[in-house]
Order: sequence, then structure tokens, then C-alpha cells
Amino acid sequence: MPPWLTRDRLAVAAALLGPLVVSGFLTGFRSSLPNTDAALLLVLVVVAVSALGNRVAGYLAAVSAAVWFDFFLTVPYGRFSIDTRADVKTTVLLLAIGVAVTELAVWGRRQAALASGQAGYLAGIREAAEVVAIGGSGAKLVQDLSQALVRMLGLASCRFERGVAGIGQPARLRHDGELEWRRQPWDVERQGLPVETDIELIVESGGRLVGRFLMRAAPDSHPTRTQRLVAVTLAGQVGGAFGDTR
Repeated sequence: MPPWLTRDRLAVAAALLGPLVVSGFLTGFRSSLPNTDAALLLVLVVVAVSALGNRVAGYLAAVSAAVWFDFFLTVPYGRFSIDTRADVKTTVLLLAIGVAVTELAVWGRRQAALASGQAGYLAGIREAAEVVAIGGSGAKLVQDLSQALVRMLGLASCRFERGVAGIGQPARLRHDGELEWRRQPWDVERQGLPVETDIELIVESGGRLVGRFLMRAAPDSHPTRTQRLVAVTLAGQVGGAFGDTR
């Protein structure tokens, strides 16, 4: 999938076009299909969009469903007006149910993200403990930590560069778990990790620069802030060992 074709953009496109396509298709069944049944089919479209995208996409789908239901499936056909009280109620209910479904989907994703963040935190702590416990050479620690970062953050690759930072003007994963690129904050939750640039994670030992992990994100990688903080902590826990890398 091209980097610009994100999940949210797909959801917005589906929100705008899905109800239009379905409503247009249902015009062939206006004589035999009750409007309440047509409205239920449009609710399914809103549910699908809400499950795929964000709150904005869900709201757009609800409004789009109500608008095209009015245009294609209520008398007078082909006009943005409604003559019967029953169709008015159905249209209003369609819009209200669409909004409610969207809010439920947003709540569900928030709970899933929370559970994922907690799981990522525990997995990261376990990874850190294993890396430190195994010990061994500094090179082995670098390799083990690079693999842990790839799994935790959803990376395509990760390598360690000793004694450098900032070269190439990459994005930077700061110690507070936030991402910065071109001196501007980057919204990882909404946009995902940037794939157009490397991302560096600075490694220090006793306040002294040791080097950096230079990471390349896989497409559509959205690690939670908790997972990013664990990655920072993971690097910090072995910073002293990295300082002795030969």
C-alpha cells in the first residue's frame, strides 16, 4: 500500500462513497423493499466504516447515509426533501444510530489500544530483563536489543551506530516517548511512524553519548506511547553495556 494511502483515508473515502453506492443500488428495489429495510442496510455500511476508520469517518458515513437515503429512497425521489413523516423519522434515526455506532466503535478501539499498550509494556519489560540477564558481549546486546525494538515498534529494520547522533536529520524518538521530525512533533497515534525517514533513538551512558539506534518503520506501524516509552527504557537499561561495546 502506498504511504499516502492510510487506513484513515480509506475509511473517509468509504464513508463518502459507500452510502452513495449502496443507496444508488437500492433504487432498483424501491417498489419492493421497505424504507426501514433499506435504512438497516445503510446502517451496516456505517458500522463497517466505523470499524475501519476513526470518529471523523464514522460521522461522515452517518451523514452520507442519511443524505443519500433521502435523495434516492424517499419521496420525492431525486430531491433533497421528504414528504412523509415516517421517512423523516427513519432518516433521523439512521443518522442517530450512525453516530451512536461510531461512538461505540471509537470506545472499543480505545479499550483495545489500552489492552495492547499494557501487553506491549509487559512484553518490553520482559525483553529488557532477558537482554540484561543474558549479558555477553556488547555486540550481542546490541543485536538482541535491535531485534526487540523491531518486534515492539513494528519496524522494518534497526541498526546501531556508535558515537553519532543527528546525522542525516532523521526523526527522533525522544526520552518522553514522543516523536519529533523536522523540529515538529509527530502524531504517531494518528499518522503512524513516518516511513519517509529513519528514526533515531539516542543511547547514553552516565550522560555521555554512546550512539544511536537507527530505525526504519514498516508501513502502517502505530506503536502506542507506552510501547515507545518501553523502547526508550530498554535502550536506557543497557546503555552502560553499550558504552563498553568493542
